[in-house]
Amino acid sequence: MEASLLARLLGLPQGEEALKERLGRQGHPRLLSAFRAYLKRLGAPREAFAALEALGRGAVVTGQQAGLLGGPALTFYKAKTALALARGVGAAGVFWVASQDHDVEEVRHLYLLLDEELRTLSLPLPPLPAGRILLAPYREALVGFLGPWAKDARLVYALESRTLSEFFAKVLLAFLGEWGLLPFDPMAEELSPLFQEALERELEDPLASAEALNQEAERIQALGGKPPLRRKPGATNLFLETDARRLLFYEGGAFHDGVRRYSQKELLEVLRADPSRLTPAAGLRPVFQDWVLPTAGFVVGPSEFRYVAELSRVYALYSLPMPALFLRLRAVVLEPPVARILRRYGLDPWAFEERGEAAFLEAVRGVLEGFREVEEELVRLLRQLEALEERAKALEPTLERPFRRYRARVGGEGERLMRKLLRARLGRDAVLLHHLERLKRHLLPLSLPQERVYPFAMYALRHPEALARLWEAPSLGRAALTLG
Repeated sequence: MEASLLARLLGLPQGEEALKERLGRQGHPRLLSAFRAYLKRLGAPREAFAALEALGRGAVVTGQQAGLLGGPALTFYKAKTALALARGVGAAGVFWVASQDHDVEEVRHLYLLLDEELRTLSLPLPPLPAGRILLAPYREALVGFLGPWAKDARLVYALESRTLSEFFAKVLLAFLGEWGLLPFDPMAEELSPLFQEALERELEDPLASAEALNQEAERIQALGGKPPLRRKPGATNLFLETDARRLLFYEGGAFHDGVRRYSQKELLEVLRADPSRLTPAAGLRPVFQDWVLPTAGFVVGPSEFRYVAELSRVYALYSLPMPALFLRLRAVVLEPPVARILRRYGLDPWAFEERGEAAFLEAVRGVLEGFREVEEELVRLLRQLEALEERAKALEPTLERPFRRYRARVGGEGERLMRKLLRARLGRDAVLLHHLERLKRHLLPLSLPQERVYPFAMYALRHPEALARLWEAPSLGRAALTLG
């Protein structure tokens, strides 16, 4: 189900008016002092400290897993949307660093396009939350992979980080801090204590939020949707970190993580000793985020939108208003050689991203010598068949449908033959093949949209104007960022 339809059916808050209505709510009483201490330890720029004052008005929040070099470009697009919306209403733009996430497969790879070659660095990270993974064992590999870029002042600053999540936060500050972006790491020693009260509340009634989540999931399913979040019987919305991060269950008046049992008293002692060891699952995380932050707007991707849509009853359980939801900016970066190829064939980058080689073949038809004549002959043949159909129908009306099917079959076979002809020509034409492969490397690396593979920091390091082009882009919808 499309996000827009889901939002309408569920009556989810969206748009600027909903955002303005949610401004003015106060965050955690100790938020400002803790946030300031965290930014001070990170050596944040003065613009970030100035942006803290806007938290009194409210926050537009977004977030992402702590990927290498800021993660894929969509990280920066989320930040752009959050900052632009926040600036429009006088609020602060906050970036939630998903340091509690332990799915390291999502963050251990770094892809760079260097000298027209897709290069990959894959780090053997342990299966721990990103906030627990020390950067030191991997710093040398990162520096070697980044090459001369490792000497850029922004990366020198970021590479001094202690943990993977801190590296991510410092990359955001290095490139977007001057825009006033505020990274927020819930596992940071200054910030994790802010969640203690909410965690204690969850331990008091450990199945209430899971039941609220399941109730909303049933409602969405009844409306024809496919809710991505559900809780099994006895499953809570909390993870406990011991030697690994495991989901807690509550059965028979006690908790267990599949390894050992815990009393409520034991977990409260764990929480008071180190609040970062108890963390919310996806069905609770945005609510905890908004328990601490004065969130008025929440910027998400299409998949995130679906799981946040399930949380309205969990928000109500915590007496919190659901924030206004916004889909992030989608963007594609066009470096000079790619922009030239697209212009040469009149090819839309979004068409190539969606259809790949098929879109390219369609675009090059008009420039292939002799191909246009064959295509025109096929069109002429189909017109003749259409005229023949009209004549046959006049003689015998029952022949209309058989003739229509026959014309459709001829047209379909003709189109397939044309595509085969194009592919055969492509295989013999070195220039065309070179252009297609270059477009794939830039726009569809690993057969994925560019924004999900390459970090935007790569473009900012290669093109001084990249960040300015991003800031000039619209905050919502989609944009092509032409560089060079």
